[in-house]
Amino acid sequence: MELRKIAIFVDDVLSEGGRELASPTRRVAACGVIRNPFAGKPPIDDFSELVDISVDAGEVLTQRALEALGEIEPRAYGKGAIVGAAGDLEHGAAMIHIRVGLPMRRQAGGGPALIPGNAKVGPMGATIDIIFGGMENSWDYDTMDAMTISVPDAPKPNEILLIIAFLGGTRPNARIEGISSEQVAVLVEKLRESGSK
Repeated sequence: MELRKIAIFVDDVLSEGGRELASPTRRVAACGVIRNPFAGKPPIDDFSELVDISVDAGEVLTQRALEALGEIEPRAYGKGAIVGAAGDLEHGAAMIHIRVGLPMRRQAGGGPALIPGNAKVGPMGATIDIIFGGMENSWDYDTMDAMTISVPDAPKPNEILLIIAFLGGTRPNARIEGISSEQVAVLVEKLRESGSK
């Protein structure tokens, strides 16, 4: 793995919507700028090298992100990648969808919930929205949040910007109530039944 730089972003939200938060929300993201070994080369179908790179980078970035979170317990997580213009969108998918979640779960004590992730191809300084989802429960509405990330000098055309992010606390002033996963299952079944008629 050729890691050019690491950028750490810490976003402490103290008030939102005209209300002071009872406890601050902390969003953190650790961003690794990694050389893409397949940039500018013919398309590939074997992504094992990128998957291995993602795990190695994920170990480092997860540690750095959790250090930035400090004493605040992580409640949600997210991941993303921006592939430089000489790369392929699937290079980013290989970095975030296969195994990078393993170091995230191992170091943060993450649960079974799917880790939201997205990838795109973009120029240096491109932005990406990192979506947070609950670590234990995908239906934890209070942890559904987002953080916009941009690194001014990355990714260069032959690089991938990999982002590992955690949310400490809840979305700022979270106060909507959703339905439980059990209620969602019942609703989906009803929708499927009505759609088949």
